Amino acid sequence: MTEERDLGPQPLSLLLESWGLSNHDLVVASPEQLTHKQVQRACHGRKLTLKMKQKLARTLNFAIWGRLTNDERKGFSEYFAKHLFNYSKGFETDVPDINAGILLSVGERKLRRDFKEELGIE
Repeated sequence: MTEERDLGPQPLSLLLESWGLSNHDLVVASPEQLTHKQVQRACHGRKLTLKMKQKLARTLNFAIWGRLTNDERKGFSEYFAKHLFNYSKGFETDVPDINAGILLSVGERKLRRDFKEELGIE
């Protein structure tokens, strides 16, 4: 019995594109030393462990959170592994983005300076 490890493009890729983020943006914003290779494997559908899926979800939330204004942060709902990977427990197809209202206003913003200082990036 062989297990399928490459599961095709994941919802994570669409979310990154929708939020105007690149793989590099995730790596920079990650407080957990995420690598470019890990992000690439996740986006291309390589089956990941639960810990790695959680790490990517936390990092995505960090990368988005750092671009939001204080008012937008109040309405932001965190993403979990079930939102990012179609093979995660609880994944539902055809469900709209939980942050669709905020998504449209963010565009191509960069990380806020205060957030970079908080992470120790600057």
